[in-house]
Amino acid sequence: MKSIKAGMLGLAALVWVACSGRSDGPTSPSYSVAGLGQAGASAVGGARTGFGFNGRVSGFPTGAVFLTGGGSFNAASASNVVPSETDVKSGGGFRCEATVAQGPLNGCAAGEGVRWDTAQLLASTRFRCTGADAAKEIATGAGTVVLLADFYRAGDGNDESFTAQMIVSATDIAPDIPGDQTLWVQGVGCGSAVVNFSR
Repeated sequence: MKSIKAGMLGLAALVWVACSGRSDGPTSPSYSVAGLGQAGASAVGGARTGFGFNGRVSGFPTGAVFLTGGGSFNAASASNVVPSETDVKSGGGFRCEATVAQGPLNGCAAGEGVRWDTAQLLASTRFRCTGADAAKEIATGAGTVVLLADFYRAGDGNDESFTAQMIVSATDIAPDIPGDQTLWVQGVGCGSAVVNFSR
C-alpha cells in the first residue's frame, strides 16, 4: 500500500514539474558543494530514474519541515560544481511545521512554505542528521538522489525564499540513528519518509 501511495505521489509530482516548466540551472556564482568532486556520477549509467516521496524531517536544535513530491533524473549528469546543467526535473510541496532558526532555511516560521523545486542534481554531499552527528557522505545513484533545491513561501512569488540541499533515499542513510532515515534537508535534519524509486 505504501509503495502504491508513493508511486501516485511521484506521478503527481512529475505532472506538476512538467507543467511548471522549471528544471534546473541556478544563477548563483560557481562553487563546489562541500568540497566534494564528482563522486557517484561515473559509477552509474545514463538511465533515467523516477522517484516520489512524502515525509517529515527534524533533528537540529530548531525546526521541523514536511516535504512531498518527486520527479526524475539522470544520475550520470550530476555535478557538484554549481551552477551546472544537470538532467533533473523534480519538485513538490513543503511546509515548516516548526520554526527553523539555523541553516539555509533559517527564518522559515511555523506554518510557512508552499513549494520546492530543483536547482541542480548534485553528485554527492556530506550531511548530518543532528548538530552532534559525525558527517556522512552519500552519492546520487539508482536509489538515492541528492538535490540542491529552492524553497518558496507564499508572498515571495517566483523568487525562492531559501536554497538548501536535500537527500531522498530508498534505504536508510543513517544506520547509526534509530529508525529509517530516508529524507534529509540541510540544516533541519533527517526523517523517515514513504519513498519510491523506479527505472
